Amino acid sequence: MKHTTVIGAGFGGLALAIRLQTAGVPTRLLEQRDKPGGRAYVYQDQGFTFDAGPTVITAPTAIEELFTLAGKSMRDYVELLPVTPFYRLCWESGQIFDYDNDQGRLEAEIRKFNPRDVAGYQRFLDYSRAVFAEGYLKLGTVPFLSFRDMLRAAPQLARLQAWRSVYNKVASFIEDEKLRQAFSFHSLLIGGNPFATSSIYTLIHALERESGVWFPRGGTGVLVQGMLKLFQDLGGTLELNARVSHIEAKGEAISAVHLQDGRVFETRAVASNADVVHTYGDLLTQHPAAAAQASKLKGKRMSNSLFVLYFGLNHHHDQLAHHTVCFGPRYRELIDEIFNHDVLAEDFSLYLHAPCVTDPSLAPPDCSSYYVLAPVPHLGTADLDWNIEGPRLRDRIFAYLEQHYMPGLRSQLVTHRMFTPFDFRDELNAYQGSAFSVEPILRQSAWFRPHNRDSQIRNLYLVGAGTHPGAGIPGVIGSAKATASLMLEDLHE
Repeated sequence: MKHTTVIGAGFGGLALAIRLQTAGVPTRLLEQRDKPGGRAYVYQDQGFTFDAGPTVITAPTAIEELFTLAGKSMRDYVELLPVTPFYRLCWESGQIFDYDNDQGRLEAEIRKFNPRDVAGYQRFLDYSRAVFAEGYLKLGTVPFLSFRDMLRAAPQLARLQAWRSVYNKVASFIEDEKLRQAFSFHSLLIGGNPFATSSIYTLIHALERESGVWFPRGGTGVLVQGMLKLFQDLGGTLELNARVSHIEAKGEAISAVHLQDGRVFETRAVASNADVVHTYGDLLTQHPAAAAQASKLKGKRMSNSLFVLYFGLNHHHDQLAHHTVCFGPRYRELIDEIFNHDVLAEDFSLYLHAPCVTDPSLAPPDCSSYYVLAPVPHLGTADLDWNIEGPRLRDRIFAYLEQHYMPGLRSQLVTHRMFTPFDFRDELNAYQGSAFSVEPILRQSAWFRPHNRDSQIRNLYLVGAGTHPGAGIPGVIGSAKATASLMLEDLHE
């Protein structure tokens, strides 16, 4: 029997491959790099372990469902550790907000900034929960294949004022500007501008409050390995260093996948977890409909890129939380420059990951591993030479962290590496170096997003950040469920 092929072993591709294999569909997973994970790659250097990408694990039940479907227990593959507080939010004024799941402690933190906002936050939480119920629980794993699907969802989206931005909706409940930042920054975690992204994405707040924030013992890479082991335990096949040269199509259907090393795999169907523009523009060049789709996708607004620094220190900074958000002197103006201007801003806001707070095993004794990322414009917004800008920004960020959060950082430095928009483009085939694929604005969400099943190539499917419902681990896991439902229906006809 021919295998079904999944291209890309990121979280979306792995989750889809598991679902197919569990349902009895022989599945081959192709990964172009030497390790699985996609954006959740892992670097090891001098005893330090660095998770390359997603480190905020939410909706663990969605991950656990993959193991349960297979008759397995997730605990036998990976251990998730709770993270408390969820985040520590810091400003240059010295003010700190510990973003906690305990309602009493959270309200006490809000009260430090503005007592009147406690009641406003309670109303915001109610709104976020309503959006979560509608946008995530009901629609997060349902494919939008026709405009009728969108019309059916429209009344609820209108009732929830989906046309308003995340920031605008938060501001309707919260008075204090720093608290507005605290409750609107989440959309940046999935590549969304808080001032443009639909308020539907405030559901992330309720998702975190509902399910908590977690971290896998051993790092996010251990979760990837656990999912891979599950797939292989089910009989699935993984090919590493398997870079696809092109997807062969005959008429309206795909017949085979060709690798750059000359191997050819005949296939019943293909699901691509690769970048959506790369899929249509580079891998499907032989199909006339794909060129038109690639051109259409290139006209969409892409999410921002990221500049990421991974570094290991011979010192513990116990003053840090596991997840720290360091807000710069500007918020609205900085975000506008990141998404809309062709320059690199002089200031920045940062996300600082300190996993050894939760799991010291990720560094040698008496040492700690970290990564820090700054949202930056993608290459289509700002055509910068990151071979020059990268080292400059690295030095600025290290100096800033040493001044404000990590005294002595540069003298404690053991190792470091950078990942720039060039790397997103070259290593991950991300169009314009976007870190999160298609930007999650309202007119690029649900039906307006690339569909989970192609409308003209009958056995081509998409999974991952570029399709419905979008980026982030819950999003790509949800996309796998939506895509699997379509594939299983089609394959069993």
